[in-house]
Amino acid sequence: MKLGHFAAFIALFVGLSGCRQDYSLAPPADSEKITVTVKLPKELKTETLEVMYRSGACKSVTYGASGQRIELDGRHGIEVQLQRQGQTDIYQAKLPIDGGGACRWKISNVMFGVAYIDPTRFGENVTFGGGGGVLVRFDKNRPMRSSGLPVKVDGNLKIKKDYYPWLDEEFLGRYKKTIRLAGEEDIYLSYYSPKARIIYFEPVLYSEFLVRSAGPIEKKKGNRTTFIYPDGSVLADGRSKPNFRKLQAIRLAVEGK
Repeated sequence: MKLGHFAAFIALFVGLSGCRQDYSLAPPADSEKITVTVKLPKELKTETLEVMYRSGACKSVTYGASGQRIELDGRHGIEVQLQRQGQTDIYQAKLPIDGGGACRWKISNVMFGVAYIDPTRFGENVTFGGGGGVLVRFDKNRPMRSSGLPVKVDGNLKIKKDYYPWLDEEFLGRYKKTIRLAGEEDIYLSYYSPKARIIYFEPVLYSEFLVRSAGPIEKKKGNRTTFIYPDGSVLADGRSKPNFRKLQAIRLAVEGK
């Protein structure tokens, strides 16, 4: 369930130790906040912002391969909708660092991003396939999704990244056609920034530089995904995603830079 106001947030976690403890969030009114801001291109929309809080006071319990009991910091997940600021292209959310409550929750990591408003403009039954995501960690706990080694940043985050539309067709198994946002990383940009209080994300979308790809029709040795770049060049060089440097070079050549 997607909610826009902090007072209405619902816990998503289960399995904390104890049976009658109150695990709800109760952020103090004076809790310091983290401000997440997204400057949105007109063809895109913001995805739900997911926030993970952790607690050393309310442990979660899991079991190892041999049945041993393992206690971990408790987890409490919430979802937030970024709110448009007036009639601008700026969307924002403010997140309490101190989640309060009996468990003394503290913010651990946040995950957010952008997606196409209408994927079907690229064809019937086209769906959004990912890209344009950001994951920021504030502590050493495992984040809500694996995203590789994060970039360490001291202080606030200002992220401005280039993206290109990537239309992909897959034929093996169930046929699917997706539109993605091709950037430097696969899906999520990952950061570790324990002192960040302001997170600004500006995805720059170059809509006119569409890259297309088609996976193999037959599973056979030597068959590879074929990429057709905006300049008409065709490559099947074993890559699973577009060559971002090549896309940048094509655009800069067209723009005369």
